[in-house]
Amino acid sequence: MSVRKRHNVKVVGRGDVDMIFAHGYGCDQNMWRLLTGAFEDSHRIILYDLAGCGGSDLSAYDRRKYDTLEGHARDVLEILGEVATGPAVFVGHSVSAMIGLLAGIAAPERFREHIMVGPSPCYINDGDYFGGFTRDDIDSLLDALDSNYLGWASAMAPTIMGAPDRPELGEELTNSFCRTDPEIAKHFARVTFLSDNRADLPRLTARSLILQCSDDVIAPPSVGEYLHKALPNSALRVIDNIGHCPHLSAPGPIVQAMREFLEA
Repeated sequence: MSVRKRHNVKVVGRGDVDMIFAHGYGCDQNMWRLLTGAFEDSHRIILYDLAGCGGSDLSAYDRRKYDTLEGHARDVLEILGEVATGPAVFVGHSVSAMIGLLAGIAAPERFREHIMVGPSPCYINDGDYFGGFTRDDIDSLLDALDSNYLGWASAMAPTIMGAPDRPELGEELTNSFCRTDPEIAKHFARVTFLSDNRADLPRLTARSLILQCSDDVIAPPSVGEYLHKALPNSALRVIDNIGHCPHLSAPGPIVQAMREFLEA
């Protein structure tokens, strides 16, 4: 099966520089719709669905391959190898920011810059590191997800989205979660929330932009500050926004921050 079909790859735009967008947990490429139009004149936009998500081929989801984020990072490199025309700007939301980090470490020549939207290298508190959750919190979250995925999705999606003045966005994320195959969603959640990429951060040499929301239940401000200190060539931009999905709830400030970073 071709990489394009496996990951539902779509290419739009008229620019000379490739820009690949990678969505977060329980989502699909449609979540980028409010950003891509702003860059279609200057970039060649590559959209895809992570394995097991959206319009990807679910039969290609291999639990052994995707037991770590490295499996998803290899997919990024395969997509770029088949579709990209040169080094790309990688835009990753949430867990996909770390997928992009791993791909950038494995093949730095493939990437110009990394833009990380709501990233977290580790969700669990550890000593002086505050990731936002205790291990008991994560275990409880995963237990709830295992026992009643649809109930968990309905309860958690609006909290993750935030945007209290726009409840329709929480409903959209709920529907996206509920469209995801429950068994794949459970597996990917465990891989996501138990991952720890802190030791990998100093190995990323490309320029990177960290887009941190001022109020984010998944990636609190301390995580953005930690990333900025640990990534060798990074910039930190705090977006005034409640929630974990500013590309939907605050697309204007995200586009402005991205443009300023890319033009610097």
